[in-house]
Amino acid sequence: MYALVLRGHVLSRQSCSSEVSMQRPKAPPTGNTSVTPPTLAWRLNVLELRLITWWARHGITLLRLALGVIFFWFGALKYFPGASSAEDLATRTISVLSFGHLAPQMSLPLLATWECLIGLGLLTGRLLRITLLLLFAQMAGTFLPLAFFPHETFRHFPLVPTLEGQYIIKNLVLVASGLVIGATVRGGSLIHDAGAADTAERTQSVQQRFRRRFQREP
Repeated sequence: MYALVLRGHVLSRQSCSSEVSMQRPKAPPTGNTSVTPPTLAWRLNVLELRLITWWARHGITLLRLALGVIFFWFGALKYFPGASSAEDLATRTISVLSFGHLAPQMSLPLLATWECLIGLGLLTGRLLRITLLLLFAQMAGTFLPLAFFPHETFRHFPLVPTLEGQYIIKNLVLVASGLVIGATVRGGSLIHDAGAADTAERTQSVQQRFRRRFQREP
């Protein structure tokens, strides 16, 4: 009787060990496993993602600094009569707007100070809301010579501008740059990933509806 029990115990242990061995995952085969090297297309894709990530992170800052340099530089030139090629059109435009009350001796330093303040605001990143208001107001004035002096700003109106007309029309890029910078004055930033951008847009839409309905921040 004791032998039978002992044999049954031995058999049960053997069966249990066999079941455990069947449940264990098989070890991976040992040997030289070759890793496929990344292709050229994959390397280029990774490089592009790194570049786009850097552009998205620093592009707005670089745009703001570049715009600040342009405004401060061109504004400072207007402190020296004859140094800026745009001063004649600018002073005559201001004279028309002021009905002749502002002479060039007064309007040119005023315009120079205005543009330098815009440049300093963009370079330092301080008081950006006021800076952008000054920028858009100044840009609106720069387009007026196209209407006030079309014979000087167009060789063949309205498709062939003169050099002065081209100088004015290129300000559209400055206006668009100001709009992009203005979109980030509340701490926003560029998102280069399409999926993340879609999620952010949905979240932003929900928050905007919350503000309109409850008149407070979510």
